[in-house]
Amino acid sequence: MYKTYFNAFALDTQTYKNFSSVAAVTEPEKNVRAQSSKHLRQLLQEDHRYVFTLIQKFGTKEGEKFPILTDRSDIIVITDEAHRSQYDTLALNMRNALPHANFIAFTGTPLLAGEEKTKEVFGDYISVYNFKQSIEDGATVPLYYENRIPELQLINENFNEEISSILDNANLDEAETKALEREFKREYHLITREDRLEKIAEDIVNHFIGRGFKGKAMVVAVDKATAVKMYTKVQNFWKKKIKVEKDKKRLNYLESTDMAVIISQSQNEIEDFKKIGLDIETHRKRLVKEDLETRFKDSEDPLRIVFVCAMWMTGFDVPSCSTIYLDKPMKNHTLMQAIARANRVYRDKVNGLIVDYIGVFRNLQKALALYAATDEGADSPIRDKSALVEDLKIAIEKINQFCIEREVDLDAILIATGFYRHKLKEDAVNQIIDLRLTNNPSLLKAASPKKQTDADESVDKLLLNDELKKKYLSLYNQMIQNYKGILPDTRATEFSEIISLLTVFAKKIYSLSPKPDIEQIITSIDELLDESVATESYVIKEESKLLDLSKIDFDALRLQFEKGKKRIEAEKLKNKLEQKINHMIGLNSSRMNFKEEFERMIEEYNSGSSNIEELYEQLLNFTKNLNEEDKRAAREKLSEEELALLDKILIPEIEISTKDKNEIKKIVKQLLLKLQPEKLVLDWKKKQQTRSSVKLCIDETLDELPRIYSPDLYQKVCDEVYRYFYEAYPGDGMSKFTFA
Repeated sequence: MYKTYFNAFALDTQTYKNFSSVAAVTEPEKNVRAQSSKHLRQLLQEDHRYVFTLIQKFGTKEGEKFPILTDRSDIIVITDEAHRSQYDTLALNMRNALPHANFIAFTGTPLLAGEEKTKEVFGDYISVYNFKQSIEDGATVPLYYENRIPELQLINENFNEEISSILDNANLDEAETKALEREFKREYHLITREDRLEKIAEDIVNHFIGRGFKGKAMVVAVDKATAVKMYTKVQNFWKKKIKVEKDKKRLNYLESTDMAVIISQSQNEIEDFKKIGLDIETHRKRLVKEDLETRFKDSEDPLRIVFVCAMWMTGFDVPSCSTIYLDKPMKNHTLMQAIARANRVYRDKVNGLIVDYIGVFRNLQKALALYAATDEGADSPIRDKSALVEDLKIAIEKINQFCIEREVDLDAILIATGFYRHKLKEDAVNQIIDLRLTNNPSLLKAASPKKQTDADESVDKLLLNDELKKKYLSLYNQMIQNYKGILPDTRATEFSEIISLLTVFAKKIYSLSPKPDIEQIITSIDELLDESVATESYVIKEESKLLDLSKIDFDALRLQFEKGKKRIEAEKLKNKLEQKINHMIGLNSSRMNFKEEFERMIEEYNSGSSNIEELYEQLLNFTKNLNEEDKRAAREKLSEEELALLDKILIPEIEISTKDKNEIKKIVKQLLLKLQPEKLVLDWKKKQQTRSSVKLCIDETLDELPRIYSPDLYQKVCDEVYRYFYEAYPGDGMSKFTFA
């Protein structure tokens, strides 16, 4: 049985934290993470279940041989990012130190195609989980590729292939940069020409601001100096955008956005950068003083763009990062690692985007053939961005077919003008949310309407069908996600008019069924359309607020019903009442009978037992009764909180006189005073002592109830009241009434 596990991960501190967070390792970090080569040797000779280190700790002085530390065979070496460091002198030292250890490697990008080192060192694959599989499983999002190479073209068509061999080993220091310039003098200067970088910087600013999903972004430059140059140039164009922006929301976004250069430190860098007219000192101070890594990983932090050349290209996950601006020749495993920075799953992010300024497409195809495909001839998991346009067309066609089934002619609405167009849109929403029983019978499913004999009456027999609303909104949301992926591509323009129209429908449907997040949904839609298309305005003002029953003008409602679209008006009232009932029951469960009555009316209508006019009149009468219940606390001269507790004590088994009821009201007030906050402390339900204290207080206080309660009924009430407090009062002065 293996007793000791040794981990040679790329990021030893991060790995220790991961193991510690799931309680796999309980020893303090200082006891199991090697601080030096000497400390590593000490740890490996001690009895630790886990040891964490970088492979660099296996370094030796020139001519020195790394000693054997243990010949035990119950040691497992787990290596992450099994790349070149695992095949050189450090790897040899590690094997000399642990001659009988067992080695397992984890990597998304083994060295292949003429670099078969991974298999040579670690053996054949135990398990393969590639890009395509992870996308199909939902573990990562799809990646899309967009070629935006500037007009300045590379003359050497083999340039990427050749220069990638050198850049694969970068971080480039000054010596490496000079070597690069000597070997690829013409092409390197072409990449770093000021006019070319200016074009790319301007394009990055326009593209970043115009995207649909506002994720974070990484700009990958060819070397450190170019990363600093790109930061400066992007900043200049960004400031120009700020000066001309008039929209307050977008201006706030532009002004709040932070950017940073992330490059490794090198000797004499301040002087070296000064020689080429660049300031690295300011960036270095930020890297030292600020925790830029944590900030960039925080999706809410305004650090939204980073400029890199090698750092953060491996083992660095930022789920909210959705765009990689690639201006560095890459191939094989380094290219795959770079693009994988954008494929992490995050909220409503539906895809990552690789924006290519250097022309890596051919290398990308080769890399995908090595690392992503499952079967020969299988589709690539990385798709050209034009595929999103086709996806959007398909999504729009699905909505169009749905509308045709609902007898809604989108083309007719688009060519209409003025008041007639407004009327067609109102009619369209009315037809979308209601299901004609004489049309589309396959959609009725559970509904069982009575057979209609009168043609006119059959038109009125409509089903207020939540499934129709859900289906339209589902199709709409899929379309919007595809649309976001295209932005800011000019190809989105051809769809702007139809998307604007379908968004009007979506807003109106959302407004009929207000949910807690309706404001956020509508705001998100508005922001997207504001930044991309000119849309017709539709403002939701009061629909998402809780219905105030005391202010309803029933005559005005009836008039609105007669003049308006009857199904829409009935749907509005139905959903407002449903929201109000749920709120009232949340405060006092004794009102459950109102919900049952409400559901009975809707069920009768759905079954065809009543028509739309009868349903609306029933809803109005129901509203009046609900209003009376809403005022009951005031009539009893109690708060909602006191009324809810009173209803727990007034059980149906006992007939209560006015005198006894007044006595019980006093006991209710006393009990609430005694329990809050002295007894109902924070986390009171977790401790036996505090639970017992609450139970005792309830029993003693309710012992003052009128003697009409028999011992059994008294105990029943005590138990019911205790359960009520247990469910409704989490403690620390909080209850379900706190924010009611």
